[in-house]
Amino acid sequence: MLTLNTSDLTPVQLQNYLQYAIAPRPICFASTIDAEGNINLSPFSFFNMFSTNPPICVFSPSRRVRDNTTKHTLENVLEVKECVINIVNYDMVQQMSLASTEYAKGVNEFEKAGFTMLKSDLVRPPRVAEAPVQLECVVNEVIALGDGHGAGNLILVEIKRIHINEAILDAEGKIDQQKIDLVARLGGDWYCRVTADNLFKVAKPLAKLGIGVDSLPHAVRYSKVLTGNDLGMLGNVEVLPSDEAVDLISNHAEVKEVLDATIGDATNRERELHELAKKFLNNGEVEFALKIVLL
Repeated sequence: MLTLNTSDLTPVQLQNYLQYAIAPRPICFASTIDAEGNINLSPFSFFNMFSTNPPICVFSPSRRVRDNTTKHTLENVLEVKECVINIVNYDMVQQMSLASTEYAKGVNEFEKAGFTMLKSDLVRPPRVAEAPVQLECVVNEVIALGDGHGAGNLILVEIKRIHINEAILDAEGKIDQQKIDLVARLGGDWYCRVTADNLFKVAKPLAKLGIGVDSLPHAVRYSKVLTGNDLGMLGNVEVLPSDEAVDLISNHAEVKEVLDATIGDATNRERELHELAKKFLNNGEVEFALKIVLL
């Protein structure tokens, strides 16, 4: 394993390692305005949600690594403590990237990137009409993290009004994760797209107290077939099934086939049962899979 001391790396080297490793990162497409009314629109991937009550987001326009200068967004929010965070989806990612061009102060990136300005209700900066979600925010605090090349400036904003394109809502009026088609930032020129094909669910352990991987038998914990993800699912069940419940699945057609084919062959029986359990885990049938590995 490569081990590095951050103090031995240049800001450029640090930026490369960290932005590739700490990813994907959501994109804050921030519209701001200065005291003279000049509008700026710029994306930042040092961004996330940090509180629900109050609703707080944080993003960071870092000082430029190459020359240590600050960005117009930072300068604007210090003058006018308002912004709009426009959420970026795939349909607008190329225009969003164009808006990151370092145009001179006073140049409107809405116009350069071809976005439509939409008047906000509560704040002065306009919204991006093409964005699926637009968050009108007031700036609560700006925290400088340093004065050197690449130093961040945390902008803590409080969301005051949310605008959502109804096309991304489900039948219950909630945002449909498959419809919003989000993109996220990786390292270098890389991005990723959140499509239905690469979405998956993980059952929240908060709803129950899982038994934990340490409660599984040794042969299961150190299986040559089951992965860490498989063990995580098995360890999230609330209780181990009874011996009677485990015995009952011996009559299941697929289980019986494995048992009949491996009579007197304990090694292959364990491997094939674990492979069968993995199949059921992949289908979300965790409790049935657990019974299989406990046979």
